[in-house]
Amino acid sequence: MLFKKFLGLRSPQTDVEDTSIEDTIARIQEGDVRLLNQVITDYQPYIAKAASRFCKRFVEPSRDEEFAVAMHAFHEAIQQFSPKEGRSFLGFAETVIRRRLIDHIRRERRHNGHASYSSFELEDEDGLPVNTADVHHAIDAYEKEKIAEERRTEIAEFSRELAAFDISFEELVRVSPKHADSREMMFRIARKIAGDPNMLGTIFSKKTMPIKELLEQVDVSRKTIERNRKYLIALTLVYSGHYPYLSDYLRLDSEEATAKEEKEG
Repeated sequence: MLFKKFLGLRSPQTDVEDTSIEDTIARIQEGDVRLLNQVITDYQPYIAKAASRFCKRFVEPSRDEEFAVAMHAFHEAIQQFSPKEGRSFLGFAETVIRRRLIDHIRRERRHNGHASYSSFELEDEDGLPVNTADVHHAIDAYEKEKIAEERRTEIAEFSRELAAFDISFEELVRVSPKHADSREMMFRIARKIAGDPNMLGTIFSKKTMPIKELLEQVDVSRKTIERNRKYLIALTLVYSGHYPYLSDYLRLDSEEATAKEEKEG
């Protein structure tokens, strides 16, 4: 107990720590609402672990919808558990969590219009059929949709930041360099700006490009910088901000430009 306190681990309150979880569930089923709330709170790490085990990835309690599904399933298990079946409560709870997550993922699959599978049928702990190919396909589809949503959110945030500089995505398309070597040069300049606190400070405080300071560090004409000012600002925002998808896109574009130069050379 002292070791757990030393590590900062929560322990159940005094009215449940000396009883089995099955006895505690029996008291909850008799109407102890306070104890119900306490058990759900104390067992959140277990719920997150069960959901993560099923999803084969870490499920974040504060962010992932799967955790909310698992929480509801755990509450359902408390209401439905019967010791007469000879199973432990936690084993029963994990089975209910798995079932509800399967239901959740199948709903997501139908919503996204994915075809079902009829092969690779297995049985769960209660002998009920679970189509593993269907489940894993649904998980994959759900993950792709989550990534797409994260990209949309990132682009929306980037658009708001660009607006502060009076730049729009449509305008960026028009002013983007057409040649790969020109884009690669802009990438290098933007990375240099993003890595310089003084130049970066000028951009954010004055909403303008620090052309004088930049000319002292790069071998590029003033005309080139002025012509690509908005494009450079946009790139600098990506490199200096938290835009993982846009940064990855720029990295791939940079690698493509480098490969093209090496091939032509």
